[in-house]
Amino acid sequence: MQRKFGRKCGQRKALLKSLAANLFLHGKIKTTEAKAKELRSFAERLIQKVKKNDLVGVRYIAKFLPPVVVKKLAKEIGPKYIDRAGGYTRIIKLGRRKSDSAPVAIIELV
Repeated sequence: MQRKFGRKCGQRKALLKSLAANLFLHGKIKTTEAKAKELRSFAERLIQKVKKNDLVGVRYIAKFLPPVVVKKLAKEIGPKYIDRAGGYTRIIKLGRRKSDSAPVAIIELV
């Protein structure tokens, strides 16, 4: 079951796309645990598609990500994981945020 995050469908999709783009650009991001867990499946699906290094995979991820991120994912990140069967991301729990006591985590590319 997909997490809702108190948002409507379009807002949820936009949130995941934004988080994925930042993850691929920077290598790791700090967010809440729930968002990190939801982002993991989305990001790993995109890496799985692009690591085959064919036009179909690149066009598929171009539906979700901006051109700068697509280029980096296709040229740098995808080829790095060719021999890896899965588990492209790692979630490290950091504890709770001071302001609202939300559980925070870092999600990074392995």
